[in-house]
Amino acid sequence: MSSGRYVARRLALGAAQVLAVVTLVFLLVEALPGDAAVTLAGDNPDPERIARIRAAMGLDRPAPERYLDWLAGLPRGDLGTSLAADRPVREFLAAAVPPTLLLAGLTLVVLVPLAVWLGVLSGSREGGVTDRVVSGVSIGLHAVPEFALALLLVAVFGVGLGWLPPTAVGIDPFAEPAVLVLPLLVLAARPICSVARLVRAGTIEALESGYVRQLVRIGLPGWRIRYLHALPNAVAPAVQQLARTVDWLLGGVIVVEAVFVIPGLGTTLVDAVAARDLPVVQGLAVLFATTTVLVNLVADVVAFRLAPRTAGLR
Repeated sequence: MSSGRYVARRLALGAAQVLAVVTLVFLLVEALPGDAAVTLAGDNPDPERIARIRAAMGLDRPAPERYLDWLAGLPRGDLGTSLAADRPVREFLAAAVPPTLLLAGLTLVVLVPLAVWLGVLSGSREGGVTDRVVSGVSIGLHAVPEFALALLLVAVFGVGLGWLPPTAVGIDPFAEPAVLVLPLLVLAARPICSVARLVRAGTIEALESGYVRQLVRIGLPGWRIRYLHALPNAVAPAVQQLARTVDWLLGGVIVVEAVFVIPGLGTTLVDAVAARDLPVVQGLAVLFATTTVLVNLVADVVAFRLAPRTAGLR
């Protein structure tokens, strides 16, 4: 299959997935118990006040009509209006996206080279001391939940030793990046382990292949064999794991931002759920789902370019 046809097929599938996710998000929000108008009306509200709030929110209209209006607004970035703050949802997202992107971006900058290096180092020394140490630490660290690791790091480095800020309360992450060190360590710990193990397995398989044995026979240096010839084949399976890691970052950042009080998308979601601000929850769910589909689309295309015959068989 040509790369153009493969990309076109994946784009069409991605668009269908985004539409399905958007529809599912709307249906799930509609199925939530309770009435947002009653919640916003306060204690002991009269029926007329509830009716006015429902009319102002558009809740008195049929669900299919509200769905079509909401769907029509999505391409324009119109995600509705916050019930609690009476502000467009996109303003909440615009304020929360930069800290989350900064944290996730720094995590990927640390994660990718370190995981690839550890995977190649371990795979090229299969069965040796280095391989056993890296594999043992990876398995042990991967088993630690994010919140437990976060609390441990806060207790040791934030409270006990006082080397780093324990939380971001009253601190601008862009002005004082030291506040991001502990969250970055928590977010990067488990993905580094999983990606490194996949790179290790790919490196072992690549180094045992016939073309690598031929390169060894002609006397090519070991570092060139590992990093210029074996590595592209070794990282192809890890590319899709990296895409799943980005998905995990979007979920894991909710826990991490809550623990470290970072004003990003995770904190916004927690606050919106607590305030029963359904349009904000809905907008965040659409953002997370769309990002997941796009990231996996890019990962599939990259994997196809690295190993086209393998990708085309899926």
